[in-house]
Amino acid sequence: MKDALKVGISGVRGVVGRSLTPQIVTSFAQAFGTFAGRGTIIVGRDTRPTGSILEHAVIAGLQSVGCKPLLAGVVPTPTVLYLTRKLRARGGICITASHNPVEWNALKFVGADGLFLGPVHAEELFDIYHQQDFPMVEEGDLRSSAPIDDPTNGHFDKVFNYVDAAAIRERAFTVAVDGCNGVGAEHSKAFLEALGCTVVMVHGESHGRFERKAEPTPESLTALSKAVIESGADIGFAQDPDGDRLTIVDEQGTALNEEMTLAMAVKQVIEHHDGAGKPIVLNLSVGKTIDAIAREHGSEIVRTRIGEIHVSSRMVELGSPIGGESNGGVIIPGIHPCRDSFGGMAIVLERLALTGKTPSALRAELPRFHMIRDKIRVRGDRAPALLRMLRKHYAAQEINTLDGVHIDFGDHWLHVRPSNTEPVMRVAVESVDAAHARSLCDELLALLDS
Repeated sequence: MKDALKVGISGVRGVVGRSLTPQIVTSFAQAFGTFAGRGTIIVGRDTRPTGSILEHAVIAGLQSVGCKPLLAGVVPTPTVLYLTRKLRARGGICITASHNPVEWNALKFVGADGLFLGPVHAEELFDIYHQQDFPMVEEGDLRSSAPIDDPTNGHFDKVFNYVDAAAIRERAFTVAVDGCNGVGAEHSKAFLEALGCTVVMVHGESHGRFERKAEPTPESLTALSKAVIESGADIGFAQDPDGDRLTIVDEQGTALNEEMTLAMAVKQVIEHHDGAGKPIVLNLSVGKTIDAIAREHGSEIVRTRIGEIHVSSRMVELGSPIGGESNGGVIIPGIHPCRDSFGGMAIVLERLALTGKTPSALRAELPRFHMIRDKIRVRGDRAPALLRMLRKHYAAQEINTLDGVHIDFGDHWLHVRPSNTEPVMRVAVESVDAAHARSLCDELLALLDS
């Protein structure tokens, strides 16, 4: 069923009023409050019209089990993670369905360490939810909610202190930003102006009724490309609704593959933030461009399953200075170990400032591979059988089953896995030859649809 509630490592998400209701949200908030323990819980949301309704449900659930909700309001998801650790809260809840369409919403759960819950803790939380045995408090023990004043200040200051803000301000860039009517529309203009930029906003009203596809893929960025050309901007940035993903449009109006955001960030951190020779953590679907950058600077690539927590927790464990995901998710632990489009914008602007080069010139320096990503809708119960079929089909190859089916052929690779956030199978292929990448992707989609 396409509207079924999705419960897993990426939290709880569904279509509001169908699979996700205020009653369900209240129960999950009660479960999280029980899991985290009585104390403060940071609550933030994106701009979706249903966000306010679900925020009230979260507050009620947390208060009923003795927690004190601290309300960040409409803020980037990375801000909630930063605040959770900074304010030493028991945990945090992000109300956002990230890249899903506007009718969806979700709860993402943050541990006291400022990271999303890992598999073991998530399973514990879901067990508490299913038991529906919450330690309700008496009236006298109810704790009131309270707003957080200027919630983004600490997060943004951390970004400004990490990069060479003076060098960025000296260049006085003109930047076009597509905020997708989300948290970027609320916060990106002031953030970039604090870095001395002149800002041209696209989809800059924060009403949450997305005027383009929520996922910042190149094909959805025609309005941003047009704005870059018409304004003569030095660069364009596109965010997703909760502000953790970032895509670049170069000065010529060309939208780059989302992975190029991460590639530019990796190169900058390695070369200017003492990152050479240190491990870079990536998920399985990140392509070979960053492998080439790592080899050039003596850094090891460490691969994880898909999902931010798998990447960020491994980065913390290894002391990795930079890593991320193929969807434009840049993770810089020197700011905070989570995907962060604001940190991504700053580090890319720093690279422009310190090299004096244009985005197209920076892209031209990077090794070129051809990547295709696609997906096919399937029922969740069909995913195991489809993966078994693929393992049989490619039985002659060395198959990595860490997350779905991943096969590296040397000059090309393929990856098929069930989505953590949608009832689909995701397909990713990359090759040195564009036609070969297209034919390989078509072959996989045909196999999955057979």
